[in-house]
Order: sequence, then structure tokens, then C-alpha cells
Amino acid sequence: MSSLPPSALSPLPAIPPASPTVGAVSVKLRLYAALVGGLLFLALATGRPELVAVAAPFAVVVVLGLALVDPPALRARVQLSRERVLEGEPVEVEIHVESSAPIARLELAVRLSDHLEPIDGQRVRVLTLPRGADAAPTVVRLAVAASRWGGHRVGPIAYRASDAAGLCVFEGVGDQDHPLRVYPQRETLAALVAPADTQALAGNRPARVRGDGIEFADLRPFVPGDRVREVNWRVAARRGGLWVNERHPERNSDVVVLFDTFAEALVDRAVRAAAALVAAYAAERDRIGLVDFGGSLRWVEPGAGLGHLYRITEALIDTQFFVSYAWRRIGTVPARTIPPKALVLALSPLEDERAVAALADLRGRGIDVAVIEISPDRAPDQSRHHTPDDAPEISPDDSVRPRADQLDRLGDRIWWLQRELRRAQFRRLGVPVVEWPEGRPLAAVLEEASAFRRRARRRAG
Repeated sequence: MSSLPPSALSPLPAIPPASPTVGAVSVKLRLYAALVGGLLFLALATGRPELVAVAAPFAVVVVLGLALVDPPALRARVQLSRERVLEGEPVEVEIHVESSAPIARLELAVRLSDHLEPIDGQRVRVLTLPRGADAAPTVVRLAVAASRWGGHRVGPIAYRASDAAGLCVFEGVGDQDHPLRVYPQRETLAALVAPADTQALAGNRPARVRGDGIEFADLRPFVPGDRVREVNWRVAARRGGLWVNERHPERNSDVVVLFDTFAEALVDRAVRAAAALVAAYAAERDRIGLVDFGGSLRWVEPGAGLGHLYRITEALIDTQFFVSYAWRRIGTVPARTIPPKALVLALSPLEDERAVAALADLRGRGIDVAVIEISPDRAPDQSRHHTPDDAPEISPDDSVRPRADQLDRLGDRIWWLQRELRRAQFRRLGVPVVEWPEGRPLAAVLEEASAFRRRARRRAG
């Protein structure tokens, strides 16, 4: 059984509309009360009755305002136009508000999680509810958009209601929020890394074996039992005998996307690439699996269909960075997690020794592995990766007390050599390692990995 959250197709719980109300006196009431008290004190102290006449209107406002205050029983709920969107797509949020008493001034604000902002930039809406309980609910609309994938929360609602005189304020916060799933934007991939082997189910990939299919494989002489429609009459006319076409059947493949979440800064790029790969392989009718490989181990077993695609996408947007010192080797994963003849596409910066050892262990078990190396961001003074030909030279005179920039260049060169050595070790195992720097299209990286695998097959054949 998968250790990831349930399918995205499961229903969401309803949001109760009731919300608590807390009353408080406003600053205006405090000022009026202080003014009345001060004027009455001065009238008594100085014996001037005209000060009482000045304080009388303010006292009347305070007394009548407090006598006519009717604490509202406010009810509010949130409704989203969509529960699942892509990054940057707007979502309309409707706030349905109703009250048992008229409200002269009502301020509404919906609490939004990080990376979720109103499109117009206004978080607070101000309105008036002139009617009471028999009136239809008032609907307030605002549009929000998420700048980053993930699970977001819309709500609860916070409000502040004032009476007509502005003497009392009633505040409250709802006790429920609404989930919003934001999927990462996917890059369109024209070509994919083809698995070395296919499975028995029907798909879009020509199998190496021969059978009923569309892709032409070879010609062979006619034998009793062959179907007449497979006879190649043009070849038969030239060679003076019956020849039939042999074809490759169309089969599917198993692809497992493994992404390394040990590097927190690169999780965002890894998830975006994984989302693009999952969608592209699913369009090829392949069975897709997912392994989240970090401080903890989570996975989704390979499967197909729209529901399985939703389940993997839900797993991707729930990805988090885990810091853990407890380690289990990849061999402890159940055997069905990575089925035989599956292609494992690993998204990793190849910086953590545990991830490197796990990928080498997979290859040692005979699993087809390809690595997309997500290049980590370097500091500004170390942003250039030197090659052995253009690496800076350090003169003997500077080796005693090298300057800071020379130390940076030396560290950059050592860093580059260590990574190149790691790539060479994987390539000797037959594992293509393709670097994916920031700004390079993922489609170009996949084409480079496919070219490496084609060259390796030609050398082996």
C-alpha cells in the first residue's frame, strides 16, 4: 500500500458557516466618554454651567448609542470556484455573509496562506448590511492566484462589524478554512527517454519482439498459417514467392520517477520536472510510479489511468523537506515498488552520499537508471563552473598567501572535479548522467540522455 495521501478525487469536507463574535468598545466611545467626563468635571470645578450644555450632545450620543446596540449574529462561509488549479491561474473566492441585525460597517478579510495573493492587492473588503435575518445572504467576490505550487488554505474569515454610531465593535474569526490544490506548471516535452524494455500491456511503444502491430520489423518467407493480409505482394512479385511482413507490437512501459529531496533548495525544480515527466509518460500510456527519496521514503506504485495521475500529482504537491538522521537503504522498499524492466528516472543534484549510494545500488540490482543532475545554484563568486582547460592557474609565488578570489577559484575547481568524477563513475556503470542547469529546457536534457543510451546500445551491439 502506498504511504502517500489518498487520491485527489476524494470529496472535501463541508465548511460550517457559524463563526464566533466578540464585542469591544471603539476608540470613538472612549473619546466621547472622556470628553463628557472632562467637561462635567470642569463645570463642577469652575462653576460654569455652559460646559454642561457642551457635554450634553456627546452624552446623548453615548447613551443612545449604547442603548440601541444590537450585537449581530454574523454567519459567513467561503466558497471556491475551483479546488485545483495550475500556478498563476485565478480562483474566484465567494464570501457569503448574513447577519441577524443590520450592520453599518462590516470589514471582511480572508486569511490566505503564503504564496497566495489577491489579484487586485486588496485583502480587506468593506460593505454594509442594512437588512436583517430575513434578507438574502450578501456575496462578496475576490480573485486570488498562487505564485507557487503546493497545498494552500483559503480562510478562515476574519471580520469587524461596527454599529451605526461607531461606538461598539464586534470582531470574530471563523473556525474553518478551505483547501486549495495548486499544481506546478508543466513544460511540454516532445521527446522522452525510451525505456530499454516494454511490458505485456498495450501501449504506444514498439516492442523488440515481433507480433501483431503497426511498426514494420522485417520480411520472412510465407509459411502455412500466415494471414493473407500480411503478404507483401510487391516483394513477392520481385522474388517470385510469397513473403510476409513482420511487425513490432505496441506495448507500454513502466517508468518510476525518483526525485531526491535531500537538497531543500532544489525541491521546487525537482517537483516541476517530475510533474512534466509524469504527464508526458502518462500520455504515452505508460505505467507511472513515484518515489520521494529524502529524509523519509514515500512512494506511489506504478499504475495508469486518470485517477492514478491525480494521485501522483497530489503526492508531488505534498512534497516537503524532511531532516532525518534515520536512514533506510533503497533495498528495503518492497519489490513491487520498482517492477522488473522498469526505467527509473532520477532527479537529483548528486550531492548527498545517501542518494548517490541508493542510485548505484539500483543499478547494481540490474534496474535501468537514468539520472538528470539538477545543478545546484552557486554563490555569486562561484557561479562559473570551470572546465579543466579554462581552470585558473595558481602561480608558486601566490601559493603561500593566496588571495580570496584565488581561493574561490580553487574551491570551484575542486567542486567541479568532484562532480565530474561522480558523473564518470555512473557512466562506467552504464547510467547516463545529464546536467540540467538553471534556464536550460528539460526537453534538451532528455534528448541528451536518449543520445547517450543510443550510443551505449550501439557499442554493446
